[in-house]
Amino acid sequence: MRIFTALRFAHPNMIAKKSDFIYSQESEPHHLRTKQILQEFPQVRNLVGKNPATILAIIGLVGSMIGISWLVRDQSWWVIIGAAYLYGAFANHALFVMIHECTHQLIFKSRTANRWASMFANLPHIMPGAMSFEKYHLKHHSFQGIHELDADLPNKWEARLINNSFLGKTLWLLFFPLFQGTRVSRLKEIDFFDGWMLTNIVVQTAFTAAVWYFFGWHAIAFLFISFWFSIGLHPLGARWIQEHYLTHDTDQETYSYYGPLNTVAFNVGFHNEHHDFPSIPWNKLPQIKKTAPGYYDTLYYHTSWTKLFFRFLFEREISLFNRIVRKERGKHIVTDSPKRAVETPQPVAVME
Repeated sequence: MRIFTALRFAHPNMIAKKSDFIYSQESEPHHLRTKQILQEFPQVRNLVGKNPATILAIIGLVGSMIGISWLVRDQSWWVIIGAAYLYGAFANHALFVMIHECTHQLIFKSRTANRWASMFANLPHIMPGAMSFEKYHLKHHSFQGIHELDADLPNKWEARLINNSFLGKTLWLLFFPLFQGTRVSRLKEIDFFDGWMLTNIVVQTAFTAAVWYFFGWHAIAFLFISFWFSIGLHPLGARWIQEHYLTHDTDQETYSYYGPLNTVAFNVGFHNEHHDFPSIPWNKLPQIKKTAPGYYDTLYYHTSWTKLFFRFLFEREISLFNRIVRKERGKHIVTDSPKRAVETPQPVAVME
């Protein structure tokens, strides 16, 4: 039996707090797996491309959030919070996936068109995050596990503060957007502010002002609470744990989620598949696993975000230090390019 699995049955008081991440001398697993899959199943290349129809999903989701914000404009706080938890969180989470698609230029051929689509999908979130997400997420793919370049990794002080306590992890999920914001100062090699960031802020401010003027504060509250639930203290928040936290095995750093919520989350759970082939759009990710099942069926994966949500909160052996980190960055150079040639894939890892 693996040591990590055995620890799950130890008495809580016997589980010591971790003091550092898990360091690896090996490169991330996606580069090699991509090469192996392409050699054995070259037809996977045919899945690479754009999906312009995704813009229709963005329009529908943004429209629904605006519509519900109008419907709850005169409702009680219980109705607003309930609507945000039961619908708004799911719609906002789906819009995060849409921003993710735009970031990888998987909707339109034009990078500019994808950025405008991303900012449009960002509107119900209230907070302007589309352009900053593009900057940091692309580095996460290229420099997975390299602490000074991968914003998906928690800060060391953040991991020490939260560690493995139930209260700490609950507060971490509740204030997850704030903790993410503190990671910017660590990533000194990435230029944070530019014209696109300014545009994102201006567009977001104008939209929020319009909602407040025409619908009032209750509508703003619905949108903001929906945003907060979509990435925080909600079963959907388990997605951030699912992707790279070591929840099953100390050697596997990326996990996929194969569960029913992929239907409303646009297959974002297929995280290993996405990291292996980031140029394949959301609607074709399941085909990667079907084409090359031998490479994915042997990996650990999750089938329930809700179950993982409670596992993360209550299991003491899961802490923010349950992440693989690399000190060796090799000859990697910071680049703003979101593309990765299929012929010469770069490191990438994400599973559930």
